[in-house]
Amino acid sequence: MQIYILRHGIAEDPQPGRPDSERALTDEGRDKLRRVLKRARSAGVKPVAILSSPYRRALETAEIAAEALDFAGAVERTRALVPDATPSEVWSELRVLKDEPAVLLASHEPLTGLLAAYLLNCTGLQVEMKKAALVRIDCDRMGAEPRGVLKWMITPGVTG
Repeated sequence: MQIYILRHGIAEDPQPGRPDSERALTDEGRDKLRRVLKRARSAGVKPVAILSSPYRRALETAEIAAEALDFAGAVERTRALVPDATPSEVWSELRVLKDEPAVLLASHEPLTGLLAAYLLNCTGLQVEMKKAALVRIDCDRMGAEPRGVLKWMITPGVTG
């Protein structure tokens, strides 16, 4: 399985009295995200499933990814991708989809960096996931613990 971990784009600043889960992407966040996804599309990224945190900024990110990557299905919301979820929760969700060739996950820090390290079976690894960063990790076995291989990472800074 090709696993694509996508951190949401730049979002609005937190506002007093407004839940963090309602923060939307900014115009700059959308632009940087589209640049990353354009590069991903040229690299042949074709997810057959997209899962997203239910938080607004992640859902908006997942919807932009769906459009940019010609994904025809529905984005599936899961609490396993909220910021304070654990990588093992995400792995459980992925194992259900074990027969799918490519899955994209839209989420937040710190989960995205922790998840990348977890999928690489190297939990001590520090993975810095910038906003709108996309990483590809391939897992050919979907056992109790992941044994992934890092293929690449795209950040807004490398899209020029």
